Amino acid sequence: MKYFIIPIIILIILTTIAFLFRRKHLQEINRLEQEKLQIQHKPILEELTKVKQLNMTGETEEKFERWRSEWTEVMDVHMPTIDSLLFDVEDAVDRFRFGKATAIEKEIREKTQFCDKKMNDILYELNELVGSEEKNRIEIEQLKDQYRAARKTVLAHQHSFGKTADPLDKELESFNPKLNEYDELTANGNYLLAREIVISLSEQGNRLFTLIHDIPTLLTELQHKIPTTIRELRNGVREMEDNAYYLGHLELPKHFAAIEAELEEMLVKMVELKIEPIQQRTIELNDWIDSFYDALENEVNAKHYVDEHYEEIAEQLTNLIAVTKDTLNEAIFVQQSYRLDEKEAQIPQVALKKITAIDQRFEVLTARFEDQLSAYSGLQDELQSITEELEQIADERESFANRLKNLRINENNVREKLDELSRNLQNIERKLHRGNIPGIPDDMEAHLEEADEQIYIVTQSLQEVPLNMFVVDSYLENAQKAVDDVSVKVEELLENVMLIEWIIQYGNRYRTSNPEIHARLLEAEESFMQFRYAKALEEAATAVEELEPGAMKRIEELVKEHA
Repeated sequence: MKYFIIPIIILIILTTIAFLFRRKHLQEINRLEQEKLQIQHKPILEELTKVKQLNMTGETEEKFERWRSEWTEVMDVHMPTIDSLLFDVEDAVDRFRFGKATAIEKEIREKTQFCDKKMNDILYELNELVGSEEKNRIEIEQLKDQYRAARKTVLAHQHSFGKTADPLDKELESFNPKLNEYDELTANGNYLLAREIVISLSEQGNRLFTLIHDIPTLLTELQHKIPTTIRELRNGVREMEDNAYYLGHLELPKHFAAIEAELEEMLVKMVELKIEPIQQRTIELNDWIDSFYDALENEVNAKHYVDEHYEEIAEQLTNLIAVTKDTLNEAIFVQQSYRLDEKEAQIPQVALKKITAIDQRFEVLTARFEDQLSAYSGLQDELQSITEELEQIADERESFANRLKNLRINENNVREKLDELSRNLQNIERKLHRGNIPGIPDDMEAHLEEADEQIYIVTQSLQEVPLNMFVVDSYLENAQKAVDDVSVKVEELLENVMLIEWIIQYGNRYRTSNPEIHARLLEAEESFMQFRYAKALEEAATAVEELEPGAMKRIEELVKEHA
């Protein structure tokens, strides 16, 4: 039975595969059929009908005949061939000859692609021709209207165009031959060549019509506005010089003459009708002229500043010289009692030298101001520079003067602090002796002596003449640290002593019942009587904690309650 089942299964598989291939080829045939129909329905005939409405002569007639011939060839030759191939491929698929079907499908695709490209090329050229004719009609009418308007403008307003009127008129005259050429090409059906004429005229017209629009405004700038501005500036310069302004550094007359000469050259170049660089240069000239106005305004503002601040700065300079000399004298006196850093001690002398140099500069400035041979802007810059330097010197002098005053205050503060440290150390020693302890350990005695020694060093440094407060402050800082350290250590020692006593009292309850704890507490008491308080605390705490875990925490809480 199995010998029959396997062949049947293989037959079923092969049949299924064959039908799948057949379905795939049928889908491809349907797609190719649709492509053929799309090519056949391209609106070539409708577009050819539009061409017939044009002048069927010359270039148009030649192109029309070629397009019609190519379209006819596609429709009458290639389309029937494709139909025949579609029939052949359907027959091959029905016979399950898939290899042959694939080859025919490839041939059909090649022919449809060829036909599709041919039809698209015809459509593109048709649209270009028909579109050119329509665009030509619209654009040539616009150009003619603009041309007529431009001729009227130039003729009616020749004075506005000056010497550019004749070259503009010649440019406009050059339109006529091209317009005639356009009419001739259109009459002969050469629409594409006529299109080139329209594009050329549009480019020339755009440039020419822009010139006609821009030249009057540009001539007004060159012939009237800028020259008028230069005259106004000249009058302004004369008026300011009559009012004691020095403007020689600006060299304005030379600049005015250069601008006027350049204006003449630009007017000559206008006849060439190349106005773009002239327009750009006109903008630059106006910016240059604006800078002249800014320079004159700057001189006016500078004069106002000098008039307003001259006396004020002179008084500031005089006062600073006086107070700096006072500070120098005070520094000499203070150095008899206090030692100053060498660089710091030179501050008033250096400041006085700087002020003397500034005073000399101010005298030169005063001479320039009175002679009226200097620009106010330069005087303003010098005054502002002097002011900034005086303010810096004044700040340094005031800071130094304040440090001198603070030396005496600092000395008094050190003496008060030293008295306070001495009292604190005495209180610490009294507290230690009142602590009801067997004795004071050697290391604690050493700390007390160290603190006392540091206080003595500060006391001795205050006896030096001249007094070096930097060194004194350093010694005072060491003394403060020593007293603070010993205070902490004394507090720690007294707390340990109290804690030892409480631990021993707590452990006494176990002495009769536990010989070992009794022995260990005796060792702790022995260390305690030998002033070895840290060791006694460790021995007693360890013994009690081992016997009763958690006992130390309860003892510490009891000590805090009774502290």
